[in-house]
Amino acid sequence: MYIPRHNRVEDDGPLFALMERFSFATLVTVHDATPFATHLPLVLERNRGARGTLLGHMARANEQWRSFASGAEALVIFQAEHAYISPTWYEDQPSVPTWNYMVVHVYGAPRIVEESGRVTASLRQLVEEHERGFAQPWDMEVLPEAYVGKMIRGIVAFEIPITRLEGKFKLSQNRSVEDRRRVVGALAASDDVVERGLADAMRRDLERSGDGA
Repeated sequence: MYIPRHNRVEDDGPLFALMERFSFATLVTVHDATPFATHLPLVLERNRGARGTLLGHMARANEQWRSFASGAEALVIFQAEHAYISPTWYEDQPSVPTWNYMVVHVYGAPRIVEESGRVTASLRQLVEEHERGFAQPWDMEVLPEAYVGKMIRGIVAFEIPITRLEGKFKLSQNRSVEDRRRVVGALAASDDVVERGLADAMRRDLERSGDGA
């Protein structure tokens, strides 16, 4: 991924935080010289392995898992809020439009998990991660054992030990402080919840740099 110096994020903390909040990711592998992508939720175990480990599963009917046997590196893409940035928001002119966004690229070789106990634990971890915010969280234990077994036979569970992380937070860092504040104000006033989320991210970035909006 092309990353200008002022957009590069090397601290695992904010990268992991983005991966956990925006955990519906894109898994990209190559089979017979052709890229193949699957969109799926993943769980990050921060403290497992040298750089953390991703856990996930896909339908057994999805042929992508067959490429895991090669041991080749895969790419997983996580993306946070993003939005069009109008040049009318800038004080400094002339200017042109751009797009602000935050992405993390994760690299590692996927490995199939076959032991049924580990597969079940991985599924339970995924469910608990997304149910915990509900007033009455759903529990996998309510499912009949035979039903769970049938469902598990229809999926392939896998893990990806992370070997490399790339983070790119493009948040107008190349603009003046005043221009960045103006962009934050414009996005914060939007009716679009995604654009307001990007405004919050830009505001936090300004605060980290000591130029809070």
